[in-house]
Amino acid sequence: MPKPYPQEFRDDVVRVARAREAGVTLAQIAKDFGVHAMMLNKWMRQADIDDVNKPGVSRPESHELRDARRRIGLLEQENEVLRCAAAYLSQANLPGKGSSRS
Repeated sequence: MPKPYPQEFRDDVVRVARAREAGVTLAQIAKDFGVHAMMLNKWMRQADIDDVNKPGVSRPESHELRDARRRIGLLEQENEVLRCAAAYLSQANLPGKGSSRS
């Protein structure tokens, strides 16, 4: 999988595309920068969302949501481990189990 383009590069390409002169197409700008036209369209849509020109999830919100989901998954795993440990320890303390005294 190819490495993603740096954010600074994306921002520069979007800035140039937004400031283009009449008659200059996005496809021409994309070709000049060596990216696919659909990639430039995607970057421009995301920039519009980030600039609150269009509804959608901005990059910072997306990263925050991804981090929150990752943290929730870890907490659920920790909770399951604690639940299993509590069940095991409660079984060990039942009468007739464990060490026998005579």
